[in-house]
Amino acid sequence: MATLLRRGTTDAWASLADSASHTLTDGSRIAVIGGGPAGSMFSYFLLNFAETIDLDLTVDIYEPRHFTHRGPAGCNHCGGIVSESLLQRLATEGIHLPSHVVQRGMESYTLHMDVGTVRLKAPGLEKRIAAVYRGNGPRESEPTGTFSFDGYLQQLAAERGANVVHRLVTGMERTEDRIRITCADGHTEDYELAVIATGINSHFLDLLCGPVAPIRQPTKTTTFICEFRLGKDLIEEVLGDSMHVFLLDIPRLEFAALIPKGEFVTLCMLGDEIDDELIKRFFDSKEFQDCFPQGVVPPHVCHCLPRINVSTARVPFDDRIVLIGDSGTTRLFKDGLGAAYRTSKAAARTAVYRGVSAKDFESHYWPLCRSIDIDNRIGKFVFSVSGLIQKMRFTRRAVLRMTATEQAGDRDRKRMSEILWDIFSGSAPYKEILGRTMHPVYLGGLVWNLAASNWPTSRRRRSDTAGQQA
Repeated sequence: MATLLRRGTTDAWASLADSASHTLTDGSRIAVIGGGPAGSMFSYFLLNFAETIDLDLTVDIYEPRHFTHRGPAGCNHCGGIVSESLLQRLATEGIHLPSHVVQRGMESYTLHMDVGTVRLKAPGLEKRIAAVYRGNGPRESEPTGTFSFDGYLQQLAAERGANVVHRLVTGMERTEDRIRITCADGHTEDYELAVIATGINSHFLDLLCGPVAPIRQPTKTTTFICEFRLGKDLIEEVLGDSMHVFLLDIPRLEFAALIPKGEFVTLCMLGDEIDDELIKRFFDSKEFQDCFPQGVVPPHVCHCLPRINVSTARVPFDDRIVLIGDSGTTRLFKDGLGAAYRTSKAAARTAVYRGVSAKDFESHYWPLCRSIDIDNRIGKFVFSVSGLIQKMRFTRRAVLRMTATEQAGDRDRKRMSEILWDIFSGSAPYKEILGRTMHPVYLGGLVWNLAASNWPTSRRRRSDTAGQQA
């Protein structure tokens, strides 16, 4: 019995010692690899939390790019949509985006299908969306007083005390009780915590698989983003203050959108491995061409084929290592910046108040990642249903008719419009969206519109009404 007590006491002391060794203390150093929104927000939150308990930390943000540069040199390969709900959450954190960062506020979506077009107004002020540039504008853009969204967040982190290091990290290894990083120029530093915020368009994640940490990367798919230069006046004339969304019967295309931004319009295409064939088919579609003067799509001045995360990394953490933002998990197809906010804040809170061991992250960070992953699985089902609707012309007519009727009426509750808005913007969890599609009133309305929209005389009349809504 005495031996068992001694062993139990020894194990308890060992556990306490291990916990203490994985706790940040005065002078602890944190490396944030990646200076995009996730990395900058993590640094901002970490230093804020540390201040509340008088903890003195050193934070180094490693980012080789300068977000003051235009074109690929400063770009982070993203459509750049920020929801009003995220703007409000950032404001509560003391992060207020100025007008020179927000390129344009949009209060409507315009939905384009082969059966017609309809304009959806924002269901409420909290559902509006804003467009930003992740870099300082596309290639061939002129200095216009705009400012990069990523650069602005990085500047806020620096003002809180983070050091921005313009070096490329090319290696990472464990020492006895720290993480050692190596830069392309041979420079090395040791840290108590390494935060991976590189996104998935970097080869850095390959370094984590195997000897450094038992981490499996997220599943990825290829997207397409490009910029058209139309000028503010022409954009106002042909697109207005609306984000234009396309639901077309094109295999492998889940979603496409035109986003007005200052002098330019950004096109984003999401789907299953976007390639040249799919891009050409979309560009040749009448619905897309009709968004441009005389139906002529101008040459794009900048384009990229970035990869996006479509699943959560398997175990996005280890002792002294945590993956945040796209590197770890994100919302399926939508609201990546919102997911970066949530994961960066949760990881920062865990590191300061709990510790930096794998157990700490498993207990206090992983539940958020798991909830996002579960919601994404529901999202895949939602998009599969959306794909079926896109494939069948009679269901597309029903969606158009139901939406147009709601937008023309004065009812407070516009069920189809709200569901479409939240799918397009990512303003609500997919679980909530799916639940609303099960509501008897919504299902009844959909069945009625399926019948009414495919009745010959009603079809002609509804087509005219939808055209007036556009």
